[in-house]
Amino acid sequence: MKTHAFRGSDALLGLTTIVVLLLALEGAVRAGKVNAAIVPPPTVVVQKLMDIVTGGAFLEPLGKTMYLLFVSYAIGCALAVGVGLLMGRYRFVDGLLEPIVEFLRPLPKPALLPPLMLFLGLGDAMKMTVISLGVFFPVLINTVQGVRGTDPVLLDVGRTFGHKPTAALRKIILPSALPLILAGMRVSLGLGLVLVIVAEMMAGTGGIGFLVIDMQRSFRSADMYAWIVILAVLGLLLNALFVRLERRLIHWSYSRAD
Repeated sequence: MKTHAFRGSDALLGLTTIVVLLLALEGAVRAGKVNAAIVPPPTVVVQKLMDIVTGGAFLEPLGKTMYLLFVSYAIGCALAVGVGLLMGRYRFVDGLLEPIVEFLRPLPKPALLPPLMLFLGLGDAMKMTVISLGVFFPVLINTVQGVRGTDPVLLDVGRTFGHKPTAALRKIILPSALPLILAGMRVSLGLGLVLVIVAEMMAGTGGIGFLVIDMQRSFRSADMYAWIVILAVLGLLLNALFVRLERRLIHWSYSRAD
C-alpha cells in the first residue's frame, strides 16, 4: 500500500511540474519573450492536436509508422533470439559470429541509411532493414547472456531425466533466459520507434516521421509539435503495453522483486 501511495504521489508531482512548465511557457510566448513562430503557445499546440485527433488525420500516418515498426521489430527479434540461442549454446558459433557482432553492434544504425538507400532504394525494404538491425543487437546480447547464465545444475538434472537438446532448450534454457530476452526486447522497442521516425524523416513519403519533418520545412511549428506529442504518447503506450505483457510472461520474476 505504501509503495502504491508513493508511486501515486510521484506521478502527481511529475504531472504538476509539467503543467507549471507549460503555463510558464504559455506566459512567456504570450508576453513576446519567446518567438511564437519557433515555439508556439502550448494552448495552440493542444488545439492543433485536438483537430488532428478528432478529424482522424492521425490514422493513416500512424498506420504506416506502426506497420514499419512491428514488421521490422518482429524480424529483428526473431533473428536475434535464434542467433543468440546458437551463440550462447555453442562455442563454435560464438567464435564465428562474435567478431561480426562486435564490429556492427556499436555502429550507429542511422549511419547505414545512405548506403542502404543506394542498395535498396527509398522504399520500405530499406527502412525495415535499418530498423531490424537496430532492434537486433540488444536482443541478441541479452539472449546470449541469458543462455550462458542458465544454472548448470538445472541442465544436469535435465540430462538425468533424459532430456534431449531440444527439450532442454524448451524446458530449461528458454525459461531461464526469458527475463533477459524480454528486457532486451523492451529496449529494442524504443530503439525501433526512434529508427522508424529517423528513416521516415530521411526517406519517407508518409508516416509520422515524414509529417514532423514536413511540418518543420513548411514552418508549421504548431502542427509539428502536435505530431511530436502524438509520438510521445505512442512511445508511452507501447512501453506500458510491453510491461504488461512482460509481467504476464515472467510473473514469477516480478513476484520475487515485489
